[in-house]
Amino acid sequence: MPADEGPDAPGRVRAQAHAARTGPFRSRPAPRAALATPSGSPDSGVPTHPGTALRGGLATGSGRRPRPPRPAGRSAPAPRDPRGGGVRRAYEQARRAWDRPLTAYYVILGSSLLIIVLGLVMVYSASMIKALELAKPSTYFFRKQFLAAVIGAGLMLLAARMPVKLHRALAYPMLLGTVFLMALVQVPGIGMSVNGNQNWLYIGGPFQLQPSEFGKLALVLWGADLLARKQDKRLLTQWKHMLVPLIPVAFMLLGLIMLGGDMGTAIILTAILFGLLWLAGAPTRLFVGVLGFAGAIAVLLIKTNPNRMSRLACVGVSEPDAAGGCWQAAHGIYALASGGWFGSGLGASVEKWGQLPEPHTDFIFAITGEELGLAGTLSVLALFAALGYAGIRVAGRTEDPFVRYAAGGVTTWITAQAVINIGAVLGLLPIAGVPLPLFSYGGSALLPTMFAVGLMIAFARDETGARAALAMRRPGVRWKTMRRRVKKRPSGER
Repeated sequence: MPADEGPDAPGRVRAQAHAARTGPFRSRPAPRAALATPSGSPDSGVPTHPGTALRGGLATGSGRRPRPPRPAGRSAPAPRDPRGGGVRRAYEQARRAWDRPLTAYYVILGSSLLIIVLGLVMVYSASMIKALELAKPSTYFFRKQFLAAVIGAGLMLLAARMPVKLHRALAYPMLLGTVFLMALVQVPGIGMSVNGNQNWLYIGGPFQLQPSEFGKLALVLWGADLLARKQDKRLLTQWKHMLVPLIPVAFMLLGLIMLGGDMGTAIILTAILFGLLWLAGAPTRLFVGVLGFAGAIAVLLIKTNPNRMSRLACVGVSEPDAAGGCWQAAHGIYALASGGWFGSGLGASVEKWGQLPEPHTDFIFAITGEELGLAGTLSVLALFAALGYAGIRVAGRTEDPFVRYAAGGVTTWITAQAVINIGAVLGLLPIAGVPLPLFSYGGSALLPTMFAVGLMIAFARDETGARAALAMRRPGVRWKTMRRRVKKRPSGER
């Protein structure tokens, strides 16, 4: 028997291992792979390569193979975003921000205020020459619009603070008062005619009132209250309850407006009616029937009036004819075309010097494009789009049927009027004679519109979680909440 295989061989192996660990030349233990006989060792029968010892784990002192050096000029690959990249991350952040309880509240408030402020600036710039033509101070129209904006701000604040029950209580008194004023317009000696439309009441001094503008707000509040009460009683499944008395009252308002010849306001009122019917879930055949009846009446009214026929013929024209027809439509296109990307500057419009009729009312968007360029017009469009989208969110997230119908009616009113006005300036629609809401000159149009915006602000404040979020933003509540969360230390320090 060999000496190294005697009965005490295991003891000698353990003694040698202990000496290797505790001796002066102890080294790190080799991995298991290194304890096996290498393929290039003398015992394996394979010739040893000169670089094998340097590449092996025993020579490097570790069981890992060293990584080859990275070529110069190559950087480490960027880690992949598990969420799909920066675009997806930005989309997720925007979606989370939009889902916050106070988003609609801030969007409605901010966009409406920006439209009003920019409108005041453009009214001053667009009306200077018109005021001088009338032998008035250059700030004549601006001062009247600014006074209307101040009064409208009070109405907007009042509407934003009023509870929903009070808004519903105002529906019938506002409807009756509006009908009375609209009938009073047709009394000779009391009503006034402006640009061929008998829709004005003289208040005193330089102030006039157009009751048909308040008819839009009255129809929204009264129609929303009527449909909400019928929905609570589950009567909207019957077509007669959906149409009566909503359709007769709406047609009564339309008749009073058309007696004065104001078809533009009648179109907006019809759009509000269709919006309420759509929100109430009117069946398609009923909706198409009402739409077809209203369209037939509109065609009849247009064909029997030469002025309306001439406006319809001006759709898409780029220059006036030999007789001077389509002058306003053509010069509105000229104003937009000469603005370029960033416009000629505030006050530098050429078309407002007598070339473009009504530069501060119906065609103020054309002056905006000439002085502020494409950037200014796109900014106005973006503000109206934000206001409309926020109104849709308020109408879609509420559980109160009155809030849904009223918010949807106001959104339909503002967006439809903006589309009709801007479409006429661009030459895509006939000139209907309606102002750009919250932007054009006209206190009679500004006051009810600002009250309607305050109505939507009140509804946005009552969204799920919005009231609690607003309460947490109050300084007193926040300080008390912080004091409850912080514990006192034994030393008395916080």
